[in-house]
Amino acid sequence: MTVLQFPADRRAGDVKRCAEALRQLHGEAANRFWRSEMTIFAGTLRGQGVADEEISRQAGLFMHAVQMELQAAFAESELNVSA
Repeated sequence: MTVLQFPADRRAGDVKRCAEALRQLHGEAANRFWRSEMTIFAGTLRGQGVADEEISRQAGLFMHAVQMELQAAFAESELNVSA
């Protein structure tokens, strides 16, 4: 088992940065951004000696955290529109 110093889904700054970028990007540009982020993400963990299975698990957690941030931002914008 690999012990991570800071789980990916709790990296609030990175989660918010990615969510904000994805709010601004659409289509292929959003896909390129996300693939690039995940390539860097996996490479960093792999460089730290993290097993592929754990990298995959952490990537899933991070992706979920970004999705939750996007949903929260959407809900907030909907509230502002209806107010």
